[in-house]
Amino acid sequence: MSRLHVESHNIERIGWLRAAVLGANDGIVSTASLIVGVAAAAAGRQEVLLAGIAGLVAGALSMAAGEYVSVSSQADTEAADIARETAELATQPEAELDELTGIYVGRGLEPALARQVAEQLTTHDAMAAHRRDELGLSEATAARPLQAALASALTFSIGAALPLLAVLLLSADALIIGVVAASLAALAVLGILGGRAGGAPVLRSVGRVVFWGALAMAVTAGVGGLFNTTTGG
Repeated sequence: MSRLHVESHNIERIGWLRAAVLGANDGIVSTASLIVGVAAAAAGRQEVLLAGIAGLVAGALSMAAGEYVSVSSQADTEAADIARETAELATQPEAELDELTGIYVGRGLEPALARQVAEQLTTHDAMAAHRRDELGLSEATAARPLQAALASALTFSIGAALPLLAVLLLSADALIIGVVAASLAALAVLGILGGRAGGAPVLRSVGRVVFWGALAMAVTAGVGGLFNTTTGG
């Protein structure tokens, strides 16, 4: 008796993984950069903490709204294509069968076999065949606006909480260096988790998030320092 071969694929995680990694990365980078920039302008601990908390709240809401609107637009586009395909299947079944046959020929099947496959799949579930093979849609990659919005808001908040925690624990003298170090370490961990969850090379994933995070903090620190200098702080 043969054993059932069960596979799981990284693509199945793409809907929530993209939103989660983006949210956590943005939470760490934007909040840490805001904190570093404000601190570099010689602001006190209370002002730095208040700026960080405001950044967390505003960022989480912005990420949730942005993801929901963006992914909803994708969902609307998918729904419109499905509706059009459904109408074409009802009014032009032969043309749709020819189209499906052409797709399979393009993938390497002999015309006769491609026609047979198209006919059998059309008989079994015509809409499913056209969703998958003509429109390129699947359950694994389907747009889920609410899932994306919640994942982004939650992970942004978690990411943003890390530099805020550093502000609470560090002395004023070590604030900027400590927040930068803690944030870069958190970004490295995020790169490892994201790489492993998505099946991507871990070093590349870590290098990417750490580089852009360091660049963002360096630029905002420079802006804050410039503001401090110009105002005579």
